[in-house]
Amino acid sequence: MESLKGATNFETIAIWIVFAIAFLGLGYAFMLRNQVMKYDKGTKKMQEVWGYIKSGADAYLKRQLRTIVPLIGILTVLLFLSVYIVPPSTEAMDRFAPATSDEVKLIVGFGRAIAFIMGACFSLMVGQFGMRMAVQGNVRVASAATRSFSEALKIAYRTGTITGMLTDGLGLLGGTVIFMVFGKAAPDALLGFGFGGTLLALFMRVGGGIYTKAADVGADLVGKVEAGIPEDDARNAAVIADLVGDNVGDCAGMAADIFESYEVTIVSGLILGVALMSIDKGPDPLKWILFPLMVRGIGVLSSVIGTYLVKGDDKAKEGNAMAAINKGFYASAAISLTAFAFLAHFYMQEWRAFGSVSVGIVLALVLDEVTKYFTDTHYQPVKDIAEASKTGTATLILKGLSIGFESAVWQTLVIAATILSSVLIYSGYSIHYVLYGVAMTGIGMLTLTGNNVAMDSFGPIADNANGIGELAGLDKKSRKIMDQLDATGNTTKAITKGVAIGSAVIAAVSLFGSYLTDVSKIQVTNMNIDVSKTLFETGIRISDPTVFIGMLIGACIPWLFSSLIINAVTRAAGLIVEEVRRQFHIPGLMEGKVLPDYKKAVDICTVSAQRELIPLSVIAVLSPLIVGILLGVEALGGLLAGVIVSGQLLAVFMSNTGGAWDNAKKTIEDGILGGKGGECHKSSVVGDTVGDPLKDTAGPALNPMIKVINLVSLLAAPVLIQYNNTDAGMIIALVLCTIAVAMSVVFSKSGGFSSKKAAK
Repeated sequence: MESLKGATNFETIAIWIVFAIAFLGLGYAFMLRNQVMKYDKGTKKMQEVWGYIKSGADAYLKRQLRTIVPLIGILTVLLFLSVYIVPPSTEAMDRFAPATSDEVKLIVGFGRAIAFIMGACFSLMVGQFGMRMAVQGNVRVASAATRSFSEALKIAYRTGTITGMLTDGLGLLGGTVIFMVFGKAAPDALLGFGFGGTLLALFMRVGGGIYTKAADVGADLVGKVEAGIPEDDARNAAVIADLVGDNVGDCAGMAADIFESYEVTIVSGLILGVALMSIDKGPDPLKWILFPLMVRGIGVLSSVIGTYLVKGDDKAKEGNAMAAINKGFYASAAISLTAFAFLAHFYMQEWRAFGSVSVGIVLALVLDEVTKYFTDTHYQPVKDIAEASKTGTATLILKGLSIGFESAVWQTLVIAATILSSVLIYSGYSIHYVLYGVAMTGIGMLTLTGNNVAMDSFGPIADNANGIGELAGLDKKSRKIMDQLDATGNTTKAITKGVAIGSAVIAAVSLFGSYLTDVSKIQVTNMNIDVSKTLFETGIRISDPTVFIGMLIGACIPWLFSSLIINAVTRAAGLIVEEVRRQFHIPGLMEGKVLPDYKKAVDICTVSAQRELIPLSVIAVLSPLIVGILLGVEALGGLLAGVIVSGQLLAVFMSNTGGAWDNAKKTIEDGILGGKGGECHKSSVVGDTVGDPLKDTAGPALNPMIKVINLVSLLAAPVLIQYNNTDAGMIIALVLCTIAVAMSVVFSKSGGFSSKKAAK
């Protein structure tokens, strides 16, 4: 194979094995699908409730697709044309020699555009197919709960594993195919692949987050607080929208989020690997770009084995679900670490490669524990928040804020220590090796992507099953099983949010290194700048006022983004509150004689979520272009640093604060401090309601936003560095981008057209 020119026999065979493993992961996902679909869907009443959820989810997915396809088309054309503005890379010229420069531009242009479409489609497939399977699984879990705990656990986890293995298999397949075609020029096309996946993840995170929390907040405020009825009460018009929201937010959104982190770490790993190839004087420099793909192949294989080991035990106690899930996770981790050791020793012939990927797995485990400490009901922080409810809602909220702020500090310090480990592992080597080590840490952290996504999807599947059980009036024994699974699902969702945020930061840091590498390469090859004066050697100088301005602007973007998203949730939740209140006055509804109009609430949430997608994505895509054109590439590097640091702290704070408030409410509902209906419970419901858009909308949406900005900067850097900001084309681009961002902010703040009218 021409792309593997210079590869050893082992490397050629290994890359084909990795290619086969990608299909093995996908085959495993479809095998599990066939297993899940064989289980029955329960009683007629259960299937009736399930039908409402399914139709709501289908309506959301169809509308989402219509919203994003036009933008995908525009960006595909722009990515194709982007390669005509600057000369092709030396790696591309070498890979496709003896083709001329124009011919190489055409090849790379088509490659980048096709890779962008492939990344977007794969991300869409992971989110949509995974969510559809979650909807298929929830009613089957509810039905299985009438028979046994172990069967219900197995169905819930294996349904979630389908999404996990799709994420693993498609991510590995895309990266491997692009490498097999482009070889060492793969980064040119992989940028498109990563951007496609990241942009779709942003759409799914924003849309799904607004949908789920508008329904949840609206349902809770009127149902629990005003009417005093249970969470999943059939009389609440928003209850079906709430159950649909669990899927579009936690299944589709999280799966796409982790998928794009999976892609982005491959992109940065190969960009930095290519840089190491040029400075490595050893006998096999190709190993630096093959090692990440081999590590990913091992990860997929270990996830297949580990996830299949997850089985429940009817004789075990309540904690069996989490213990069974942990068993599979640790089995996958042990298999991966063992295989990494062999690969590093016999192939890389050094321990540093093993150290970098192993630190990533350790980071995932440590972040699990830190997140669990601040959000789990068994630990002191959540108990303290519950205790604070005795003196009112205000003290409960203040205590939650305090704990959320602290959690952000500890998680950030853990990530800082992880990056420091790369510095120590490659001590005595150039900064290129250190940044490569950071990228390998990100790849190591996402080695167990199949397990992580399975754990996350398990949460909404169990939650939906519990809701179906309550709405269908199942017996107490079945409801107890579903309550146990639901409680475990709340913990797994919080844990995977911590992993998602941590992986986003590591991926962004490695992309930051890729940005420095690419800019410096262009300065040397296209602008004849001395190596000692490149951006990689001089660094991002925050002492330069323009760079500091870039950093300040970058630090502001996550706050603006979060403000607009929470505002959107508040606006949509207000519409749901009005609709639920209106329907409560329908004669016979509160007596249970007639059913509410569930479709109306679903329509309101769907329209409210979709109308925010384009404005928020425009802000993420165009903001770095404005700073890059106006202040230059070094200031744009400052913007990236500001976005990463500010976004990390804010995302962790919002995610953990909301999670802690949620579990404080659950602690009270378990019977302490007066239990359900008491004053403490009412205070905790308000705290949970405030925290919902933080933990499930704004916080998670920052993950893809950070990486969208990084990837746009990487794609734009070759253009920005070679053109003067006083050129007519650059001035026109600056004006257009500024107007587009300003209009997007105004549109999002004002609500644009009325969501209420659109829902009609």
